Amino acid sequence: MVTVLKAVRKSPVLTPSSLACLSVMPTINLTAGCLHDCAYCYIRGYRTYPGDDKITVYVNLLEKLRSELSRRRTKPRAVYFSPSSDLFQPAPEVLELAEAVLRFLFSQGIGVAFLTKGRIPDGTLSLLIDNAELVRAQIGIITLDEDITQAFERNAASPQRRLAQMEALTTGGVPTEARLDPVLPGLTDDDRTADRLFAALAQVEVRRAAIGVLFLRPAIVASLRGNVPDKEVLARLLSQYRQRHQVSIRANGSSVQTLPLEARREIFARMAEAAAAHGIELSICACKNPDLARGSCNIAGAWPRQQPCAVQPLLVK
Repeated sequence: MVTVLKAVRKSPVLTPSSLACLSVMPTINLTAGCLHDCAYCYIRGYRTYPGDDKITVYVNLLEKLRSELSRRRTKPRAVYFSPSSDLFQPAPEVLELAEAVLRFLFSQGIGVAFLTKGRIPDGTLSLLIDNAELVRAQIGIITLDEDITQAFERNAASPQRRLAQMEALTTGGVPTEARLDPVLPGLTDDDRTADRLFAALAQVEVRRAAIGVLFLRPAIVASLRGNVPDKEVLARLLSQYRQRHQVSIRANGSSVQTLPLEARREIFARMAEAAAAHGIELSICACKNPDLARGSCNIAGAWPRQQPCAVQPLLVK
């Protein structure tokens, strides 16, 4: 049973991210927690994580966002959704707030970059396409296997729904990329699985993708053990991590446990070869792999350079 709590947000809506790739723009979370309940999600270790099947929606978020922008001398070129939740969670309260916030940002000429594994409502999808020049999309997809998706991303959109959304966005002129994060070693990184996924992405006109390998923390391991029903599948995954490598990721001095460098390098090389065979450029998330990657995984999208614009007067209705 889903529990949707409501709260008044006291902290700023527009917040900086500790991730290096998101340092170029402010970020927004509509909720604390996320109803997709992905078993591997890093937010499970956050102090503010409310628990499975539970979120807190900030009922004053749009009003507070209007106020924050009205006090700025210049408006941001774009904002990013969402570093620790998802813009398109399966709850009417979240989806209605998401559309209202998007409409407001577009009315101000402010761009939106987002990463989602959710179901985008048809009306909101049309809104994004109508404002394609102000949108940069990443759709998270780790496999076409429905069983693995259901085991690890139980409330997210189906792989076919995500592919259909990518096709609608690319056809509508929205720059759209795929995000294969996390790769689940031993489950989603074999040659046949990778080839099928990249072939499907190419079919919907995706030409760029970013990739990262599952990293572990105690809260993530506990979540995997408690939420993945197929214990044989889980054992196959965790067996890949018998040898773990501690890495300081580019996120506020955090460290995680991941595969040894050579194991990750080999996975990335195989996946890049499979992507290239279908005309897709693959980039590695450098924030999570500072020991083997440089630059950006383009999570914030590519935006043309321009002078900062003054904030337009906000009409209060």
